[in-house]
Amino acid sequence: MSESVISIKKEAIYAAAARLFQEKGYSATSMRELAAAVGLEASSLYSHISSKADLLDHICFHAAHRFTEGMQVITATRVRPIEQIRTLLDLHMTIALEDPTSQTVFNDEWRHLPEERLIAFRSLRKQYEQDFLSLIERAQQAGEIRAMEPRLVLLTLLSALRWLYVGKGLNKRMKPTDIKSQMATFLMHGLTPE
Repeated sequence: MSESVISIKKEAIYAAAARLFQEKGYSATSMRELAAAVGLEASSLYSHISSKADLLDHICFHAAHRFTEGMQVITATRVRPIEQIRTLLDLHMTIALEDPTSQTVFNDEWRHLPEERLIAFRSLRKQYEQDFLSLIERAQQAGEIRAMEPRLVLLTLLSALRWLYVGKGLNKRMKPTDIKSQMATFLMHGLTPE
């Protein structure tokens, strides 16, 4: 089997795993169900992946790296902090709307990672939140957003964005560009000084 075919099959396995983990939860998903979802025998599944834990690891860390790499690119730009916040919010919404199943797993199932990987994941998450917090503080120091408790602002923004990962059917009634535009307007209006 060619390397590209193996890669395509692996991506299909990751996508099916993310969907099943989202629907049933990591613990309740069996490898037999996963194999059936991608049209393989359970024994054949292991020629593509080593374990269910590795699937969870890949999904969680792939999403975490999308956020951390996005943060690095955004904060390296020479635009005002408020514009960096807008771009970061757009990144969150784009990722959530493009890949809601993986993002739901990233948000809800990461606790099932093995201890060593859990520590690494929490470290990435903590660093990301700290970088976002620093960005909020810089925007406050520049007078671009209201002087409020920065951590409250951070947690409010992240909580407001989190519901996009589960969809709630809104993406069936609205175009992704409209969702992003209206969410950004709503979130930024609450931050912009009068």
